Amino acid sequence: MTWQAYVDNNLVGAGFAHACLIGHDGSVWATSTGFSLQGTEGKAIAALFAKDGGAFATGIIVGGKKHMAIKSDTRSAYGKLGAGGVVCVKTATGIIVAVYDDKLQPGAAANIAEKLADYLIENSC
Repeated sequence: MTWQAYVDNNLVGAGFAHACLIGHDGSVWATSTGFSLQGTEGKAIAALFAKDGGAFATGIIVGGKKHMAIKSDTRSAYGKLGAGGVVCVKTATGIIVAVYDDKLQPGAAANIAEKLADYLIENSC
């Protein structure tokens, strides 16, 4: 399966408003239609995983919008913005960045992204 298929089928297809997969260096591998990280957002997201709590000081900025960090460790960073939020999960080779709106509950969003990350890690992706 291509990186784009994971974004389209496993993230947007599961209810996320927007999503992308980026490398550990912040480079974008695949993104949903009409969504993009701006400037150095990819590198900033990748840097969040360097230490536990990395997102609490800066928040998580995705698509020019700052999300308040509600979870941050070396595997996952979750952010909240209004009725929506963002879930970022590090895998063996990349990072899932998935933005949800009020149509997807935060717990369901985290579950979907974390399960995809588990699958990718198990398959050395």
